[in-house]
Amino acid sequence: MLDTSSDSGPQPGIHQIIAADGTLHADEVLSPFVADVSDEQLVQLYRDMVVIRRIDTEATALQRQGQLALWPPMLGQEASQIGSVRALEEDDFIFPTYRENGVAYCRGADLAGIMSTWRGTANTGWDPHEFNMATPQIIIGAQTLHATGYAMGLTMDGKESLSIAYLGDGATSQGDVHESMVFAASFQAPVIFFCQNNHWAISEPVGLQAHSPIAGRAPGYGIPSLRVDGNDVLAVLAATRWAGARARSGGGPSFIEAVTYRMGAHTTADDPTRYRGVTELEEWGAKDPIARVRALLTARGKLDAGREAEIAGQADAVAAELRAGCINLPDPDPMALFDNVYTGDHAILDRQRDHFARYLAGFAATESATTTLEGSRS
Repeated sequence: MLDTSSDSGPQPGIHQIIAADGTLHADEVLSPFVADVSDEQLVQLYRDMVVIRRIDTEATALQRQGQLALWPPMLGQEASQIGSVRALEEDDFIFPTYRENGVAYCRGADLAGIMSTWRGTANTGWDPHEFNMATPQIIIGAQTLHATGYAMGLTMDGKESLSIAYLGDGATSQGDVHESMVFAASFQAPVIFFCQNNHWAISEPVGLQAHSPIAGRAPGYGIPSLRVDGNDVLAVLAATRWAGARARSGGGPSFIEAVTYRMGAHTTADDPTRYRGVTELEEWGAKDPIARVRALLTARGKLDAGREAEIAGQADAVAAELRAGCINLPDPDPMALFDNVYTGDHAILDRQRDHFARYLAGFAATESATTTLEGSRS
């Protein structure tokens, strides 16, 4: 295995193993970390990407049909999510943004549970301790603080696992992210900062806030970094293994910039046609993360029409399960709003609970009075 422990700066250019046309290239830094990946394992990575893309299209359709309040599309970022999560161990703890629903699926979270957050029936769709994955973080960059603190705790407890914080290019303008890197470097915390540079922080292009590669920022804090093709699932897998090996061996934090592209909207409340052109979509469409793996596997004789149909069938079955689970989610008890806020009794929360209960009871009283009045008139 290549020793990169002394590498304290970003590699020149963007590291890549699978090119956009599906051809395979050796990369001096990354290739040793995926030398063990067989064709069958690559098929599984391809399967994962196809399935989570199908999850994304189904969830987007559900939102358009009024079944979800909101949905953050991950179209185009499948390789970044799958390559990174499949490099992790079960006891590694994940701190996501709101877009890592593909990561949550691979971690084993219930499909209906994932939808519950976006349908508005629950604050989160899974138990963080069951899957070693925190709840979706809406506050931009805050999860990097949580991941760093968790990693510091791992060091204090003498554990060899790690934490990983997912973030977008826009989050790197947040103070939380920089404070996290200061603490991570100071305490050599076993944390991976995984930045999915999808080129747009809502409507702001990455070039406006980052006049040089984002990966170049981390070495200023003493954190080694890699800049990889985020649409190349093997490159992402290798980079995350590189960072994981450093963390588990006492090497401290690492920063990965996965250069990818958000093909869809920021969320379904966004209209990207107002700030980006068609030619940009066409350019990145030619770099599709799924198409390049399909081309590679087909050339190697590992993916024929029958197997593609089987994978597509699995993806459709997952989408059907997701749809049924979403539509059949029960409405929550209004008083459940106060559950899981504090571990024990809290005077202020108790008062709020009492006020809210009386507020709800007022509707019942009004409805009863209206029914009585209408009955007397008849």
